[in-house]
Amino acid sequence: MKNETSTRQTVVVKVGGSTLPHREAVLADLAELHSAGLEVVIAHGGGAALTDWLARVDKQPTFVNGLRVTDDETLELAVMVFAGTVNKQLVALLNAAGIPAVGISGVDGGLVRARRQTDPDIGLVGQTAQVDTTPLRALLDHGLIPVVACIVLGPDGQILNINADTLAGDLARALCASRVVFLTDVPGVRGADGAVIPTLSAGETDRLIAEGVITGGMIPKVEACLRCLDGVPEAVILDGSVSHVLRDHVLGSATAGTVFRSRPTTA
Repeated sequence: MKNETSTRQTVVVKVGGSTLPHREAVLADLAELHSAGLEVVIAHGGGAALTDWLARVDKQPTFVNGLRVTDDETLELAVMVFAGTVNKQLVALLNAAGIPAVGISGVDGGLVRARRQTDPDIGLVGQTAQVDTTPLRALLDHGLIPVVACIVLGPDGQILNINADTLAGDLARALCASRVVFLTDVPGVRGADGAVIPTLSAGETDRLIAEGVITGGMIPKVEACLRCLDGVPEAVILDGSVSHVLRDHVLGSATAGTVFRSRPTTA
């Protein structure tokens, strides 16, 4: 639960591996958000890095609706890559840029407790059951930026993999964040004509998925956007390769990407 004594705006940023080639601009934007007094939480995966490690052991990755099928061997490597190598590399880059970051996973402090996802059944993959924001608040209240890897706590101490987009949306909702931003390698959600769709509703999104317009890894992104809107006013998918797109959207008036907004309540 969000600390009610905090009056600072909270922004959750999902950083994909595709944004790292443009990390100088992304890091500069994160530093500016932090300096502007915003609470920043970063969620990340590392799918490309995990696929590289799977190739080293001659294992072919499998995906269902954009979600990775995770068996015992894949999970072991996922923990090593996500909560280890990728997390610490990202934290090192942030701290080197003067951004006070601390790396954790969804396991630490019981941050994210999950059940096994069964629809579809894709192995050792979690579906969030509960988020305890206490570990995040402890870091945020001391001016630190939590960097959360997509590994979560399952039943009876089991570790589970979780999609990083899903994780970002669930953290944002639990924190009552003002905004969640998904940085990726495309300019937004494209329609059947290839043009970026500026705004999407739940009904429109469902139709585009059913028609096969939204496919693959974009499906969990848009589903994460929609799911968090009962607690987050705005979710947006942005092209992380565009210089300072994060800063311009959060601190400015830029209208890039695809935006999902919760409907205003009426009296």
